[in-house]
Amino acid sequence: MAKGNRRAFVTGVSTALAATAAAATGRAQDAGKPIKKVHWKDGQRPEKTPLFSGVTSYGGLVFIAGVGAHFEGDIKAHTKHVLDEIQKKLDEVGSSMEKVLKVNVYLNDLKDYAGMNEMFLGRFGPEPPVRTTIAAAGGIPGNSLVEIDCIATL
Repeated sequence: MAKGNRRAFVTGVSTALAATAAAATGRAQDAGKPIKKVHWKDGQRPEKTPLFSGVTSYGGLVFIAGVGAHFEGDIKAHTKHVLDEIQKKLDEVGSSMEKVLKVNVYLNDLKDYAGMNEMFLGRFGPEPPVRTTIAAAGGIPGNSLVEIDCIATL
């Protein structure tokens, strides 16, 4: 191979390698970007667009929409049911109650605060999440005594 041809070949190969490396780096960065994922019930997107998603993850976080208890019962039964449902949803996406960072609790009536706390205590492990608790003006939709949402890590 003539000297000029070798130089052109080496330059061409260097350019091709640099372009390949740049493309691979770009793909790796795109792969590391957080992606919003809606976790549909039964893994199927509903035919009709729902009002909101019940479980959504983004990056290393998972967001659980408010869960209520829509049956006759007292605050302890409602709180236990809601926490059990949240635990099930977290387990389904690969998280757990111990990975919950933030909880919002909406009570139908502030008089139920102590009963809710009794059922809440210990459900999130030895390091509980931060929490905000309010009594919702006008009540909780569906006649639930409590509604809880949360944010957790995956």
